[in-house]
Amino acid sequence: MSIDNSTVKKVASLARIEIKSDEEDTLIKELNNIILWVDELQKVNTDKVDPMLSVFNESMPMRQDIAKSNYSNKLIMKNSPKSNSGFFVVPKVVE
Repeated sequence: MSIDNSTVKKVASLARIEIKSDEEDTLIKELNNIILWVDELQKVNTDKVDPMLSVFNESMPMRQDIAKSNYSNKLIMKNSPKSNSGFFVVPKVVE
């Protein structure tokens, strides 16, 4: 797969970033280099490698998950310009 101008413009649109026309060539080269690097990783033989959840194989000490707060709900709600039933009221951000 090769990245071209239309792909760069589409990715920029999806990411909601503005790119200038003089930046397109640089981005095309960088994205193509990333794809080549990923293709190199695909060639690595991992047949005898066990799947891992983490690179850290030792067990981690776990602490008790105890919920505690130094602040009351009433004190926290004092910081809110608007609240309803103990919750912050904020403007809708999804169209």
